[in-house]
Amino acid sequence: MSTPVKTDEKSRVVIATHNQHKFTELKSTLSELPFEFLPLTNWSQAAVSETGKTFVENAVIKARYASQRAEVPAIADDSGLIVHLLNGKPGVHSSRYAGEYATDEENNNLLLERVKAKRKINEPVKASFVAILVYIEHADDARPIIAEGSWQGSIIESPRGASGFGYDPLFLPLDSDLTVAELGPSVKNRDSHRAKAARNLVHLLSDRLKDRS
Repeated sequence: MSTPVKTDEKSRVVIATHNQHKFTELKSTLSELPFEFLPLTNWSQAAVSETGKTFVENAVIKARYASQRAEVPAIADDSGLIVHLLNGKPGVHSSRYAGEYATDEENNNLLLERVKAKRKINEPVKASFVAILVYIEHADDARPIIAEGSWQGSIIESPRGASGFGYDPLFLPLDSDLTVAELGPSVKNRDSHRAKAARNLVHLLSDRLKDRS
């Protein structure tokens, strides 16, 4: 049984990711919280198996693993792209759509290939990014805080832009003429699914900390 870790203004919190881009993005969007954020790579280079069938299940799995390894509270995210034309895929398999160790380019190429095979001429390919953020105080925490965010848009026919990562070069947000990779980090950190989930988490976690003060 893990020991609950007290969270005060100098508490360290591990962010359960090995992806430096994601760590930087989450650290920025969660900056209102009174924590020192550290990457999981400080304690472990190994990734936990994401065996969940939903974004929530996978985020909880990652948070528990990170908290167990670091012995501090943890925040984990699970996020992905949902393409309606593909019946919700790639979904929870977004980061490994083209294989366990697939690159972003390989995932993007497979997505475009499968969209092209199903898409009707001039049919918009509606899609959404979904993010779940989970905060736990210790590995056995029975009351995780769960926050969600989504970003609506569509998939374009070929990659555009050099910023961001993942499917950013293919995702055109609603009411935008630029892909996420063209919009840049400042807009992404304000409008993205992960940014919305982070704001929700900040609100929920701030309320919990306030209740204890």
